[in-house]
Amino acid sequence: MPQKSLPSDATYFLGLDGGGTKTECVLADAEGRAVARAVAGPSNPSRAGYARAWFALSEAVDSVLSQQTIHAGHIRGICAGLGGAGRSGVARRVTLFFERGYPNARVRVTTDLEIALEAAFGTAEGIILLAGTGSAAFGRDSHGRTARAGGRGPWFSDEGGAFDIGRRAFEAIVRAEEGRGPQTILSKRIFEWHQSNGWDLLLERIVKNPDDVFPKTFPLVAQLADKGDDVARAILSAAAASLAKLLQSVVNALGWGDGEIPAAKVGGVYGRSEYFDAAIEAELKKVSPRVHWVPVEISPAEAAVRMAIREARAQGNAA
Repeated sequence: MPQKSLPSDATYFLGLDGGGTKTECVLADAEGRAVARAVAGPSNPSRAGYARAWFALSEAVDSVLSQQTIHAGHIRGICAGLGGAGRSGVARRVTLFFERGYPNARVRVTTDLEIALEAAFGTAEGIILLAGTGSAAFGRDSHGRTARAGGRGPWFSDEGGAFDIGRRAFEAIVRAEEGRGPQTILSKRIFEWHQSNGWDLLLERIVKNPDDVFPKTFPLVAQLADKGDDVARAILSAAAASLAKLLQSVVNALGWGDGEIPAAKVGGVYGRSEYFDAAIEAELKKVSPRVHWVPVEISPAEAAVRMAIREARAQGNAA
């Protein structure tokens, strides 16, 4: 039986969270209820390139629209929080991409940091410590001032994220092979982990797309650290110290007072290793003992769709 078509004034909103590893999309109705979700590939244009980002964004949106059999004209608001969108040129190109495809929608393209802060604190004060493919800290005080540290890409930033941890694992393996560093179980596991029979194929993959290799090495490092591998533990200890310094930088920049500092952890590295989680806690207590951790109740993609609804209503573009 053919599905009943929706009226032309049906109202829906899209929220997207795009990074160096994956893109999450949430579709919400006029009441703000999430009615469909989808996951696609990476959509950080600065890392994946625009062509790959367009494909991932389109795939994620098409998937949620098809689940509800609605079309682009029903979308009244879009908020996309993407890695790399802190650069104005990136934000403009992605905004134009959505405006062309969704003519009835108010479009806002912002950073993944902003939607993560929204997920944790709404419009209130707080700091998020983001650790996924990359890493960053981003905070807002009670006066609305913001500050950030990190999140500038793998070339000279993002310490403590999955990419950085994976790259350091490869560095440790090479040093061990050449007698310049301690031996590690990583050397025995790395090729099997990446389904490669030797360095030639693996190096070719790294040169072609390092984001497809280094971040995916993090779970192996986490696993071996929990089993007691000294090198894996040293890598994660250094990563934990780097993450703590990011948060400390934002606390200092905002001149936080004597009270508790509301903070939240967001990203895929948390909860993957008991050793790493404990190391992060220990390092954070050293640099910011007044931090009060707040659980994050919704995903950044859900926060993005909430922001899309709020902005559309403020502009009179929602039912």
